[in-house]
Amino acid sequence: MATLSHSVLRSLEAIKTLDSSQFVSCFSPDAVLIDEAKRRTTLASIQEWFEEGLKDHQATIDIKDSGITDAETWVHAILDGNYEADYGITDPFPLYFHYFLRDGKIQLLRINQISPSEPTMRAVWAQSGNESDPISSLRNDILRIPAVPEGWVRVQVAAASLNYHDIFTLRGFGMFELKFPLILGNEAAGTLDDGKDVIIYPVMGNPNFQGDETIDPDRHVLGELTQGSLAEYVVVPKRNIVEKPISMSFETASVLGIAWLTAYRMLFTRSGLKKGQKMLVQGSTGGIATALIQLGRAAGMIVWCVGRSEEKRSIATTLGADRTFTPGEELPEKVAAVFDMSGALTFKHSMECLANGGTLVCCGLHSGGPFAEVDLMKLFTQGISIHGVYAGNKEEFEKLVWFVAEHDIQPYIPVVLPLEQVEEGLKTILDGRVQGKVVIKM
Repeated sequence: MATLSHSVLRSLEAIKTLDSSQFVSCFSPDAVLIDEAKRRTTLASIQEWFEEGLKDHQATIDIKDSGITDAETWVHAILDGNYEADYGITDPFPLYFHYFLRDGKIQLLRINQISPSEPTMRAVWAQSGNESDPISSLRNDILRIPAVPEGWVRVQVAAASLNYHDIFTLRGFGMFELKFPLILGNEAAGTLDDGKDVIIYPVMGNPNFQGDETIDPDRHVLGELTQGSLAEYVVVPKRNIVEKPISMSFETASVLGIAWLTAYRMLFTRSGLKKGQKMLVQGSTGGIATALIQLGRAAGMIVWCVGRSEEKRSIATTLGADRTFTPGEELPEKVAAVFDMSGALTFKHSMECLANGGTLVCCGLHSGGPFAEVDLMKLFTQGISIHGVYAGNKEEFEKLVWFVAEHDIQPYIPVVLPLEQVEEGLKTILDGRVQGKVVIKM
């Protein structure tokens, strides 16, 4: 047993006597308590945690071991109490108290079941699904570094980006049954254990499936059936690794996996557009919309887009749009292809904007419900084609990476945040305030 500091000893004694006032007196005024990744950031909330979590359950504590390192003081304890009614816990359970001190006071107390000898990483995850209040499911703390299965590799993440898919996960929505807790994040770039800089191709599935992996019935993306990329480390199958061009920044590389890959497939695989033809993007500042504008410009298309405000339309023009329009506005002439990310509210307008033989490519339903009316007369008399797109295959991803590098495209990334501020980035997406891509830099 280590010789513990006065504050640590007093806090443990307070737990034994269930004295919340003494417990709180051991903390700095700006201290943080993290219990199983849930943060308490005021002394009042720390005292509330003590009253509800320990005193109300008549908790008892049995100290088993302790130690001191350069960074922390840790205590291994067995906790018991009346936890069956609230948590279904009937037996005593082990916990580690990780104390971080400043000027003799507790600055941070992290409580979990991770031994101080286990390697850990910072990560952001969904604790559960909450449809009405998705942000309440968010957790941001440390987890064990994942093991690497055979045939997989570990990537030390340098940068990752946020997607609306993360909001769906926090709500509990997915193409498959989600198993929580689940680390968020569908795309990232980083470094392998051997030092090679790479980008993660996010689409996974049945390794024995033959053909385009985007139609594999078992197809899923990083962060659905596997732990995601909003962490210091992520493990993925070897085949999901693509070399990062030397000239490409990690921030640029980190946004290519979902929004930009979806945009690439929409534009180059599904639209049938040729250089010099007109295209309309139903959007102006979202992740896929900005990708379509920048890719279309680089490919020599005439790019038109729709923006809900003068500010959004101005951003689109800066990114390369030739003309911008207000929602529902009649175009001066029909276009060869329309790219629709919104769904029900814009679908009718998208159809109306198409020339004979035109193509409508859809990839989302961010407005309205999952159903939209189709003008069947226009569909077959004018030879309209409609395609749905979700991400893309690995060959398309590799082509995208090198297209972006060759044309020196700088994706629109107005916000770069540290991992600790992921909640801020997700709120901009949830509230519809996001522009371009939000990148999280480790």
